[in-house]
Amino acid sequence: QVQLVESGGGLVQAGGSLRLSCAASGRTLRSYTMGWFRQAPAKERELVAQITKSDSTSYADSVKGRFTISRDNAKNAVYLQMNSLKPEDTAVYICAGAIALTYGDWGQGTQVTVSS
Repeated sequence: QVQLVESGGGLVQAGGSLRLSCAASGRTLRSYTMGWFRQAPAKERELVAQITKSDSTSYADSVKGRFTISRDNAKNAVYLQMNSLKPEDTAVYICAGAIALTYGDWGQGTQVTVSS
């Protein structure tokens, strides 16, 4: 299994930006589809962004045009650039990996809070 550790969360005002990082160890991420999920109180866990091992990307409608997922295989890391943040983006953001077709490896999460 791969171990995933997120960083980069924090408090930011609406309209601001944050860049989340997901550092992996134990396995090479070249073998994984990687995703960023978010979990907010009273809301379902949501897949925000995904990048496949062939570098195809996809995004939830709520973040399209504002968030960008990327990977750096040399650093064994995945990133989520978040721009034009809105209060509704407030959540715990979780990095996850899927070696097959479903996500099975999860990070601990990092809190993102967007104030209005």
